[in-house]
Amino acid sequence: MAKATRLDRGDVEEIFRHFHAANPEPQGELHHVNPYTLLVAVVLSAQATDEGVNRATGPLFAIADTPQKMLVLGEDTVRDMIKTIGLFRGKAKNVIQLSQQLIDHHGGQVPDDRAALEALPGVGRKTANVVLNMAFGHPTIAVDTHLFRLGNRTGLAPGKTPRAVEDKLLKVVPEAYGRHAHHWLILHGRYVCKARKPECWRCLISDICRFRPKTPSPT
Repeated sequence: MAKATRLDRGDVEEIFRHFHAANPEPQGELHHVNPYTLLVAVVLSAQATDEGVNRATGPLFAIADTPQKMLVLGEDTVRDMIKTIGLFRGKAKNVIQLSQQLIDHHGGQVPDDRAALEALPGVGRKTANVVLNMAFGHPTIAVDTHLFRLGNRTGLAPGKTPRAVEDKLLKVVPEAYGRHAHHWLILHGRYVCKARKPECWRCLISDICRFRPKTPSPT
């Protein structure tokens, strides 16, 4: 991949103006019904696809959409219900343990606090960022493989580590677009700016992106 030069502030503003015009209210693709099921879904999504997680959590959340109900199911049943997801044994254990901690320390509610979230089993910075953004409206940015790639490929926020890309994105994303930046970038990386062959011919920001050479249209 060719190394991109850094975008200036005007270019960054234009990128997010394009994203907003095309999709004013982007939505995450993990199915959930409340902050608790969102938290569980994100924990389960580590090294797994959203589609695969949704297949497993549909039946699970139909009978356990609170920490109390999840504990009633127990670890063995949770493990059986998510066994199609990678690392399901450890994830089932984490779901039960975090459910217990939510009851013991947070009145059964998902806390609107980074430190409290990251203290839960199976919850790291990326998971906390997703929950803070989607459940509570914080302008956080969870840098997954898609955002890491985009930050470097486009010139939007070059960095050698996910945290470096996150920190740069938080600095350059205009405040007006902070709430939805996370989802715009994930969706763009997942469906347009793909890892092996970015589809530059249908990219909303192709004229701004620093990536070269652009991928030509297949037709």
